Amino acid sequence: MTSRDRLLGLTVVVLWGLNFLAIRAGLDHFPPFFFAALRFFVIAIPVILFVPRPQVPLKWLLVYGLGFGVGQFAFLFWAMHVGMPTGLASLVLQSSAPFTVVLGAVLLRERLRPAQVCGLLVAMAGMTLIGWDRAQHAALLPVALTLLAGLSWAVGNIGNRKAASDQPMRLMLWMCVIPPLPMLALSLGVEGPSAGWNSLTSSLEGTGPLALAGLAYIVILGTVAGSGLWTALLSRYPAGMVAPFSLLVPLVGIGASWLVLHEEPSMLSLIGGAVVIAGAAATQVSGRVRPSTLSHSPAPARVGV
Repeated sequence: MTSRDRLLGLTVVVLWGLNFLAIRAGLDHFPPFFFAALRFFVIAIPVILFVPRPQVPLKWLLVYGLGFGVGQFAFLFWAMHVGMPTGLASLVLQSSAPFTVVLGAVLLRERLRPAQVCGLLVAMAGMTLIGWDRAQHAALLPVALTLLAGLSWAVGNIGNRKAASDQPMRLMLWMCVIPPLPMLALSLGVEGPSAGWNSLTSSLEGTGPLALAGLAYIVILGTVAGSGLWTALLSRYPAGMVAPFSLLVPLVGIGASWLVLHEEPSMLSLIGGAVVIAGAAATQVSGRVRPSTLSHSPAPARVGV
């Protein structure tokens, strides 16, 4: 990988790490499910108007959108709304990597290599450490919800793999068309019909402008720019060379949360997070694959949160 492309990879890491601050800014004003609906609605309109739909089976596009878009962001935004620290959320969300490996083995009959099994066990140990530490100091619900977000992301990855699109950026953009209506229905049912509307009409007051800035960041820099650069890198290099960059995202998330929000995660949480990242890295180690199987091993799907 050239120095220029390494710099692009690190740029994506920074963009995605700062995404968690943007989410926190949005959740300080908007209800979580309504904010998630808004996040995708802003992208979906121009996509429907200007981006041709990828030629993939609709059912796998739906699995991708419902898993990655609806499940992940509903659980993640809910978790952060009820107290999940911003930096710790970026760590626990890395559970999506081992979850993807497990679902790939169960649903797609992908063979688990010894390194992946070790990685899964290490990641589980790290998540146990984080859960135990949180149980000593705060409620476990936010951690559980973030783990469900990671699991939902993994379900979306399975849909992405089965779609097997040769135009991953277009597939990612059309995935954004799926979540707005389910998220809006969830917001209406859980948060009430007036909560989202009231937050929208007051978005030029108090915390509203910062929330709108967070929304703009998520859409323009996190999703369009970040995912565009990531897709470009995956088109030029093997997935195993690009994917490890995503493991650096929590470092930016934790550092930015410490500097801006003055969050100070406990030492045990940091150790647990480091163990999770190590386990996630092990699950991404590439083994020797016969040429005939290469077409069935698409690059891991990653979109900035």
